[in-house]
Amino acid sequence: MNNNVKPYQTGAAADFINDKLAAGFASFSLDELVAKTGLSVIAARNQLLRLGCLVTRVTPRQPYFLIVPPEHRGVGAPPIDWWLDDYMQWLGHPYYLALQSAAAEHGSSQQAIQETQVITDMPRREILAGLIRVRFFMKTDAHKTVVQKLPGTYAPLVVSTPESTAFDLVRYAQHIGGIERVAETITPMLPLIKVKELRRVLDAENEVTTAQRLGFIIDAIGEVHLAKEIRDWLPTKLQDIPLSIYTEGDRLAPANETWGVVNNAGCSL
Repeated sequence: MNNNVKPYQTGAAADFINDKLAAGFASFSLDELVAKTGLSVIAARNQLLRLGCLVTRVTPRQPYFLIVPPEHRGVGAPPIDWWLDDYMQWLGHPYYLALQSAAAEHGSSQQAIQETQVITDMPRREILAGLIRVRFFMKTDAHKTVVQKLPGTYAPLVVSTPESTAFDLVRYAQHIGGIERVAETITPMLPLIKVKELRRVLDAENEVTTAQRLGFIIDAIGEVHLAKEIRDWLPTKLQDIPLSIYTEGDRLAPANETWGVVNNAGCSL
């Protein structure tokens, strides 16, 4: 921070923002701005307003701001990997890039999606920052999910591993296009899924019905060694369940003998 900035000095907010960018940060809270500059809350807000499109609130209700350099003015916000980690730390909640967004990072881009999908442990409204849309999904035990740091990003960014991504895709299938789309998304990731890490995810998530559905899908795709690891993890006796929770289909059809799954989704797995 510029030590020459005096409390209430005109331009203190602009100097603070320049220092943040120089240090590699693209976001900040109002409390941080006030603490670093000595500005009052009202003075800080007024100076931010005068900066125009250089800053934007992450949401209208939260005193958290994104810094928008000239090269990102057309989008209206910096790239999400510049600020998501800092924002979630400010909220004080675990998070990770998930579902189709995570699958894309692992090489599966079956269909372009117009949002970034993030899992956290509390219900959150979606964020629309400029043209960037962030959609949140809740998982109470999000902190237990096996994750990794995404390499090559501007700032730290947490993403689910290929194994966790596949598990979550099945778990949230009805919110992201259905089982058939999930199967299409999982297929390109299968070469990245390791048996040992898959077992680690099964132990961490500990959801029998989701594991049944995942095993059914992976078996249908033809990855026998991965399917066997899931079947070995599951109880010997399984309760029959529908492949799709929210699809009526033919729930009276016979269940798959290995997985106890009724393919009521009408998809050709």
